[in-house]
Amino acid sequence: MDILLQALPALFDAFELILQPVVLGYLIMGVIMGLAVGVFPGLGGIAGLSLLLPFMFGMDPVLGLALMVGMVAVVPTSDTFASVLMGIPGSSASQATVLDGFPLAKKGEAARALSAAFASSLFGGLVGAVFLTFFILIARPIVLKFGTPEMLMITIFGLSMVAILAGRVAIKGVVAAGLGMLVGTIGEGDSAGALRMASYDFPYLTDGLKLVIVGLGIFAIPEIIALLRQDRSISENAKLGGGWFDGVRDWWTNKWLSIRCSIIGVIVGVIPGLGGSVVDWIAYGHAVQTTQDKSQFGKGEIRGIVGPESSNNAKEGGGLVPTLLFGIPGSGSMAIFIGAIALLGSGDIEVGPSMLKSNLDITYSIVWMLAFANVVGTLLCIAASGGIARLTTIRFTLIAPFLFMLISFAAFQSGQNLMDLVALFALGLLGIMLRRFDWSRPAFLIGFVLSDPAETFANQAVQIANFRFRESMEAGLQYIFSPIVIVLVIVTILSIVLGIRQAKNIMAEGNVKSGSKRAPLIFLIVIFAYIIAAYWNAALIPDHSSADRIFPLFVGGVSILGCIILIIQMIRVDETNTIFADREANGDDENATYGLWPTLAWFGFLLVLCAVIGFILALAIFLVSFLRVRAGLSWTHSILYMIAGITFMCFMAWVLGRDFPPGILQATFNLPWPLK
Repeated sequence: MDILLQALPALFDAFELILQPVVLGYLIMGVIMGLAVGVFPGLGGIAGLSLLLPFMFGMDPVLGLALMVGMVAVVPTSDTFASVLMGIPGSSASQATVLDGFPLAKKGEAARALSAAFASSLFGGLVGAVFLTFFILIARPIVLKFGTPEMLMITIFGLSMVAILAGRVAIKGVVAAGLGMLVGTIGEGDSAGALRMASYDFPYLTDGLKLVIVGLGIFAIPEIIALLRQDRSISENAKLGGGWFDGVRDWWTNKWLSIRCSIIGVIVGVIPGLGGSVVDWIAYGHAVQTTQDKSQFGKGEIRGIVGPESSNNAKEGGGLVPTLLFGIPGSGSMAIFIGAIALLGSGDIEVGPSMLKSNLDITYSIVWMLAFANVVGTLLCIAASGGIARLTTIRFTLIAPFLFMLISFAAFQSGQNLMDLVALFALGLLGIMLRRFDWSRPAFLIGFVLSDPAETFANQAVQIANFRFRESMEAGLQYIFSPIVIVLVIVTILSIVLGIRQAKNIMAEGNVKSGSKRAPLIFLIVIFAYIIAAYWNAALIPDHSSADRIFPLFVGGVSILGCIILIIQMIRVDETNTIFADREANGDDENATYGLWPTLAWFGFLLVLCAVIGFILALAIFLVSFLRVRAGLSWTHSILYMIAGITFMCFMAWVLGRDFPPGILQATFNLPWPLK
């Protein structure tokens, strides 16, 4: 009762915050943006939030959170369009929906499938919000007792779950997370300012890589390139058919399945890093197990939609538990969410125990906004279904250049440096290879996000422990092995053991089939070479800055060991083993109309032009060239589309007060805005 009385004022304050018209306006804007992003297969919440990141700097915290929560809440709902209408998973959390949603659409029952999915998503989202409300009430007193050792241990727990549960080959998850952490250590060290994989002769890397560039490069670019290579519309049929109310009745008939799968979604969401990669398959498996007649699954069984869609929205509420309480991202989108919160206002809001202590009203406003956004998102999805169905019949070739335009603009805003675009291209290439060879991109991203807090907590814990041990052995041991730390150590060990046993059933990037040995082995050797270089670079840090070399040496050592194990396995096993997964040799990309490198060259063409003549002029040439040559439009239509794109970009920059990437031309001549 005391806990409830302490939290009640914050609950009412949160309710007052989100009822402000301007807050509701930003929330609805976020929902609309999330709906737009979720329609395109593969982009999802990570790419959407990455696009928002540059505009979070200094924004009012409540307004910024409303925008982000609106987007996060609706993406698991809107990605259903791709799964049902196109037969393409809208995101990793909607893979199972394809199995029965697409067959129903081919039968002319797309409306029934969508309405059942939307009703299930709404219910799951509300269950997640309710769970988060009560969990924060119960957990807040415990979380406020967390000190540096406890936070370090919960970070290690999060990393262990991310790595082990990242895919069918557990050790690939470990190396992916380690690679992400090493990339996260680029720049000046946290303790002594020693440079790691950077040089003052090349100042761009001294501040490290920006989260928005990493998020867009690792997730958005690979999916856009993959769809662009197919050279077709996302869907061939815009007809939804009838049965909107039939779908709602189907959900009500299976309400107990929806309740159980929502609870599954919440529980899975709480586990850091597991989230969307498995939640829909677990829920789908439960739906199959609890159905007497299993013969219709895969042919259009409505329970195969209700189960996964209930769980994948509920997981967002569960994913916010480790995110808000401990600062440990529960998924890839939550990793971006953490980075964005640090940019809001004056930067004084920090997820974790301090947020529950100092900003409990804002914490609960996130919960209420999550619930409200689910309601608004579902209503908008239903209202927009007809238009979205027609939108998916547009050739993706006509949409892709404008996505490249937005991504390039967003990446540049993170650091206002032309090198931002070079880094975006390099990370995009890495993301493409990670996707191709079935390496967990969420594990890489969460490793990147957690590298800084993990190093900070480790350094602080070591310094304080040394001081306590100088007092007495007993004081030192009490500091390191508190009851909470001991519990977390046990939980971490158990999670690793169970995770290794379950990893073979988890598909990090879908069901990627094996190819030949050569290409996957070459990619592993390239990763191995970078990790060795990072390890060697850290080892060269002088003794007076030794605190800055300990963390990369440890992470590099573990990653090197993981690479050696992978190389040995690749030598010993047959090329049909899942370790040799390769989309190009035996997968979706094998029969693509266009090759990878010619397609990627278009994006490279835009970046080279930017470096020479600046963004706006480069964009004009790029859009006309792409639409005329690749899309096959007439000169008139290409020029009209180009004018529309340039106008939109100038409007965005004018409203937000942003500049465009300059080139050699801008350094030579004094040009008027927007050319400068």
